Amino acid sequence: MKFLILQGSTRPNGNTAELCKPFIEELTQLGAKVETINLIDKKVGDCLTCYTCQQVSETFGCKQDDDMQLIETSMEQADCIVLATPIYSWYCPATMKAVLDRSVYGMNKYYGLGKGSLWAGKAIAIILTHGYDSAYATEPFELGIKRLCEHSKLNYIGMYSVRDEDNLASFQTEQAVQGARNFALEIWSGLSTTPTKLY
Repeated sequence: MKFLILQGSTRPNGNTAELCKPFIEELTQLGAKVETINLIDKKVGDCLTCYTCQQVSETFGCKQDDDMQLIETSMEQADCIVLATPIYSWYCPATMKAVLDRSVYGMNKYYGLGKGSLWAGKAIAIILTHGYDSAYATEPFELGIKRLCEHSKLNYIGMYSVRDEDNLASFQTEQAVQGARNFALEIWSGLSTTPTKLY
């Protein structure tokens, strides 16, 4: 089983990356293949809403020549896509938002001559770091992803989040680390016993 972690933080070695470490370790120990893409290292333009991608089937079809092509290929190859991101102003940073916008159009062929989907049936999970209390901080983003999943026929399988109360140390506590490991195990067990959720 292959997992793709899209790491949306502007700091590749910051809080979100720290929280992902035990999550990745647990998945690897379970036998998963894990790929991480740090979006801050990639060039991803905003969606132009030009609908070029909607005129073709079975391919992403975006006319922009940037790193979204590489990201999209990895998304197609993954069984589960994990959106790992800090919450800024109740949503994800700009590059991840651009990836989500481009995916909603390029991966779904709903608005033109193209037909089908490049990712229907895949699993989506969320790992979040945030400043406010969990519900107050994370609900807008989680709701947005749930709506994206419904629209795109993806399987939303859950969220794990930890509050930043002491910078990096907040994500190194036994509770935070074990929670990340448990989330990985929960996802692995759920997908392993429900093959209909896999692409």
